[in-house]
Amino acid sequence: MNFPNELRYTKTHEWARRDGNVLTVGITDYAQKEISDVVFVELPKSGKEGQAGKPIAVVESVKAAFDIYAPVSGSVTQVNSALEGDPGLVNQDCYGKGWFFSIALKDASEWDKLMTKEDYEKSLKTGV
Repeated sequence: MNFPNELRYTKTHEWARRDGNVLTVGITDYAQKEISDVVFVELPKSGKEGQAGKPIAVVESVKAAFDIYAPVSGSVTQVNSALEGDPGLVNQDCYGKGWFFSIALKDASEWDKLMTKEDYEKSLKTGV
């Protein structure tokens, strides 16, 4: 599986890419393979306030619906509206065209609490 070095990860399988004070968020390669074919994505509205570790979006696959958790606290600045017309982008390109939303980082220390690639891979192997 592919886990880019420059990203940070959550135990709930979201990834985050930092550009200044804004994080772009999606689900990991592991998550998209586990849930299989994505058929619907419910995105947050721009301006919505997210709290780290709390649900902020929903993804539905042929298996079930799953909550997507905010990796950090902050305000949603942008959503990937392309997913509304083509939710399969999550399966095709989870780190590129399949991103979910961008969120303005409210507390920079929350970024440091996210897992590195190595930490995430270890978490997948050990379940911790």
